[in-house]
Amino acid sequence: MTTTQQRPSAERRSLRVGPFSGVLRPRPVAALLGGLIALLVLFVINIGLGEYPISPIEVLATLFGAGDHAQQIIIWELRMPRSLTGLFVGAALGLSGAIMQALARNPLASPDMLGITWGAGTMATAAIVFGGTSGSVVGALADYGLPMVALAGGLFTGLAVYLLAYNRGVDSYRLVLVGVGISALAGNATYWLLTVGDVTDAGRAMVWLTGSLNARGWEHVIPTAIALGVLVPLALVGAHVLGALQFDDDTVRALGVRMDLARGLLLLASVVLASIATAAAGPIQFVALATPQIALRLAQTPRPPLLTSAVLGGALVVGADLISRVAFGTLELPVGIVTAILGAPYLIYLLIRRYREVRT
Repeated sequence: MTTTQQRPSAERRSLRVGPFSGVLRPRPVAALLGGLIALLVLFVINIGLGEYPISPIEVLATLFGAGDHAQQIIIWELRMPRSLTGLFVGAALGLSGAIMQALARNPLASPDMLGITWGAGTMATAAIVFGGTSGSVVGALADYGLPMVALAGGLFTGLAVYLLAYNRGVDSYRLVLVGVGISALAGNATYWLLTVGDVTDAGRAMVWLTGSLNARGWEHVIPTAIALGVLVPLALVGAHVLGALQFDDDTVRALGVRMDLARGLLLLASVVLASIATAAAGPIQFVALATPQIALRLAQTPRPPLLTSAVLGGALVVGADLISRVAFGTLELPVGIVTAILGAPYLIYLLIRRYREVRT
């Protein structure tokens, strides 16, 4: 009897730092540490590989201030911005997907499925196609840069999905259905823009729409890093609200949570993260869909863990970029094509599993 009573305390240890306290669970911590190690390994390998290969030891030495002049230029000026952009974009998408799936209580809820990335892509395509049109509103927006236009498109699409899904609250299934419809509309609008635009402009837009990290510089790294620096702490503060939102609406109200306000603010944070990631590298598909579910299974938590989802999202994009650069010889694929190849089978698996759950 005594052994049975002591077993929970051996599996879960309380952690107190000043006025804050919590429960330390080994499995989620191990999943997070494993993700960080995988991310670091992929990041170092990705920086080292290229036309001028640099060994992982030399990469680490250069990052800490050693290395010759040529290695410093190659790493800090050419390869570091691309790898950091992929890391931050993947982290933003992973965190955005984790928040959306926790809010909707649905593993299919992600910026891809809800049309956020397609909305950003449609606005960016319109800016490319009509950017030189005199008197065009989209052309005027294009003067502020393609990332800002894509960000505006993602925010507008997220607001439209929320308002159309709102009916005395936001039901998770209604949110997903409205998002799928908006995604289809935005996708068709994008294809129409590609057909009416100039061939050269359409080619530029297609490269961006596939999701690419090619020619990414520090101007793409800094905005994404700032967004993560602001929104990650806010998302972690709101993690307790996500825990309450796992219950039905009546239970959430009984707990004293302002449900609509909490959902609206967390959904806004998720949309901003996805929009900024799309603005930095184009629509990279399936990262926000797959990584929260992978993190959920590794950590064995009731909902997708936020930090682990962000870390695994960064590892997935960096790993996909590594595959796209070295797996096909001199042919370099956009990173979005690699994530789509990896993520499409997982989407089919989720759909089949969801169908079986509904039937049972």
